Amino acid sequence: MLRCILRAKIHNATVTASNLEYEGSITIDAAILKEAGIHPYEQVLVSNLNNGERFETYVIPGKKGQICLNGPTARKGVVGDRIIIFSYCWLEDAEIKGFTPKIIKLDGKNRILK
Repeated sequence: MLRCILRAKIHNATVTASNLEYEGSITIDAAILKEAGIHPYEQVLVSNLNNGERFETYVIPGKKGQICLNGPTARKGVVGDRIIIFSYCWLEDAEIKGFTPKIIKLDGKNRILK
């Protein structure tokens, strides 16, 4: 049996920009993506801590510190909102034992906390 399991999470990211006139997606600092093991164009679920909105979109790599809501997702939050970004994978029951998701925590300026 396959189960959908949290693979990676970027916790407490701060929205730095919003671009309604874009085709869609979320732009995330490329270094944060690399640390989390999330690939460009990978599907993610985003949860907004400020307003409770949740939405799915895909990722595009951005510049240092950048977290930008693009296209329709720009309506789901504003600059300064804190969000959590989730990436999931499908695993067999035997693969789940001992599996640990990659959790990345950010400070208020989208710097990785060690």
